[in-house]
This record gives sequence, C-alpha cells and structure tokens, in this order.
Amino acid sequence: MVIYGVSLLSICMLVGVFVGDLLGKLVGVKANVGGVGIAMLLLVLIVDYLTKKNKLDIKSQEGLSFWSSMYIPIVVAMASQQNVVAAVKGGPVALLAGVGATVVCAALVPVVSRIGQTKQGFMNEVEEA
Repeated sequence: MVIYGVSLLSICMLVGVFVGDLLGKLVGVKANVGGVGIAMLLLVLIVDYLTKKNKLDIKSQEGLSFWSSMYIPIVVAMASQQNVVAAVKGGPVALLAGVGATVVCAALVPVVSRIGQTKQGFMNEVEEA
C-alpha cells in the first residue's frame, strides 16, 4: 500500500526542489527557498484534483494518505538542516520573517477553524458568545 503514490510524491518533490532552487537564485541566496513546502502544496493540490476526477485507485489513495501523514516529520527534518545561526548573523530579516510567519499563522487559526463549518453551527457559536 505504501509504495502506491510514491511516484507522484517523487515528482512533486523534484518539482518543488527545482522551483525552490530557482527561487533561491532569484533572491540571491545559495540555498533552496521553500522547495519542500512547494512540493507538499503541489502534492495536496494534485491529489485533491485527481481524487475529485476519480483518477486515483483505492491503493494509491491509501498510499498517499500514508505520505500525507508524514508531512510534518519531513518538514521538521528538512528544517533541522537549515543553518539558523548563519541566518541570524546575516541580519534581522530572518528573525522578522520567522516572527512574522508565526504571528500570521496564529492570527489565522480562528479563520481556518471556521472553514467547513455550517452556517447554523457558526450562528450557534455567535449566539452563545
């Protein structure tokens, strides 16, 4: 089951790394900029599209579900390879980017948690508050 869907994952990873390297060159950094994130986003979008069009068989969907559950450990492993000390010494931009992304994500938690709720459920929460 796990082997199914790995080719799609591999293609997304290769495209993500390629685009991340291009972004790094455009920004003027000798590093991959967001390649893993781009790959994950591509994988989510492609799997969603293929699932809606009924182009994935059950075994492929199960294999992709396994890899979907591996996103966070993969991102943590990739991020652990980053040279944080060199980024901080390079200037305050790295700190501002990290703090800014954290603040934006924290601010969007209530918005994202409301996605998919029915209007009736939302109205009940408003009335209770």
